[in-house]
Amino acid sequence: METSELRGLIVDWGGVLTAPLDEAITRWVAAEGIELEAYAQVMRGLVDEAESPIHELERGKLSPAEFEQVLAARLRGQGLQIEADGLLARMLEGLQALSEDMVGLLRRARAAGLRTALLSNSWGEHYPEHLWIGAFDEVVISGRVGMRKPEPEIFEHTCRLLELPPQQCVFVDDMRVNVLGAAQLGLVGVHFTSYQETVQELEILFGLDLR
Repeated sequence: METSELRGLIVDWGGVLTAPLDEAITRWVAAEGIELEAYAQVMRGLVDEAESPIHELERGKLSPAEFEQVLAARLRGQGLQIEADGLLARMLEGLQALSEDMVGLLRRARAAGLRTALLSNSWGEHYPEHLWIGAFDEVVISGRVGMRKPEPEIFEHTCRLLELPPQQCVFVDDMRVNVLGAAQLGLVGVHFTSYQETVQELEILFGLDLR
């Protein structure tokens, strides 16, 4: 593919525009007195269920308040005393500060003529949208649209909003499973590990100076 054919840039929120999710969770469990492995065990159990409460939350079929009750009950099953109300806000507090580098990259990408979109699997409405003004043409939050990554429908939906075919879009995410899901649909996948590596890769893909 010629680099000039790439015209869209789609990025994840948590772990790409913010600090790594693992860092936020590690701070939260320490503050709540939870053993990290106990939390991980509970989360694995929730993911592995036939109708995963996590996936239902991300699709908007389970409300944040309902998910907080489910998660708190599972943690209490591990012998922990956890307050359900406000649980997600406490968990995600470490993701409220955005990466100025990544937001700046997106603004420069738009100024250079690229179409940009945010694509996030939501755990409630905790997005600091006022901090990314001017960065996106479209914002796709899974709970608002009833779809979640890495299912192909949400990638197709986002590309339609950008009025671009998947083959003309680059997708950046810190979770490899989501990058692979996008690539299977034809998007160019970029696995985010750091700003420096990502900006270098995007400059090569788009043939633009994005710094």
